[in-house]
This record gives sequence, C-alpha cells and structure tokens, in this order.
Amino acid sequence: MELTTCLWFDGRAREAANFYSSIFPDSSVAGNWIAPTDTPGNNQGEEVVVNFKIFGQSFIGFNGGPQFPHSEAISFQIPCADQNEIDKYWELLTADGGSESQCGWLKDKFGISWQVTSPIMNQFLGGSDAEGAQRATQAMLAMRKIDLAAMEKAYLGRSSDR
Repeated sequence: MELTTCLWFDGRAREAANFYSSIFPDSSVAGNWIAPTDTPGNNQGEEVVVNFKIFGQSFIGFNGGPQFPHSEAISFQIPCADQNEIDKYWELLTADGGSESQCGWLKDKFGISWQVTSPIMNQFLGGSDAEGAQRATQAMLAMRKIDLAAMEKAYLGRSSDR
C-alpha cells in the first residue's frame, strides 16, 4: 500500500505536474481523468485529475477550482546533499513567480511550500557544542536560502570575514 498526496489546483494541475517532473529525479507524469460530465468544479471534457510522481512518490494534481488555496501548513522538504543542490532547487522553485521566505522555506509559482534544506544542517543545529548550535540557529534564522558554509562558520564561532 502507498499513500498518495493530492494537491488541489485551480486549473493548473497539468502545468504543475510537468513543472515538477522536469525538476526532480525519478519523476514523471502519468494518466489523467477527463470529466465525462459536468462536475461541481469542472465542465465535461475538462481535465480533472493528473497523476504524477516526484522522487518516485505518487501525487494527484486535482483541478478543483479556486476555493482551497495552498498554505504553509503543508510543505515538502527537499533533503539536499550539498550547497549546489540547495542552490539548484532554490533557483528552479522560486523562478517565474515563486517567492522566498526564511530558513530555507519558499513558495513555488503554484503556491506550494517547500523547505530546501540539507541533513548537513543537523551537524550545526544539533551539534554537541550547545553555544555553537545557538549561533548556527541564529545564523539560520537570518537566512532566506540556506547557506551551509555560513552555518558552519557560526557553529565554529568564526566571523564571516575570517
């Protein structure tokens, strides 16, 4: 058995599925469902559901109308291997109308929230040096996009000009 996440869109499910599958590895767009008759959110012949995968996980894009916009209450975390991956996903997901938030959070052009982070952060945020962890946390709180080198410098107690 596999859980499938359903993302509600206002008519842009196919565009979103194509966008995500172009960015992430092990991703694809599969079948769809066309309304055989008028439904509360769609007219006969319109695409209601788009099936797709991101990182091999199943998603449904549902064209349900404007009544339920996305919020930060649900987000997807991308565990990047290094700063290059952080930079790559940050740039792709904030392009064309996406917006930056703080601490590695952003919204893409569809309003979906993402956390572009790295397991490396745990070395600084949860390291054995409590004061270093505090400094790294303070550094992270001032960031929009995660900067692993800056977090490491803060953790080690080095100023950014050394």
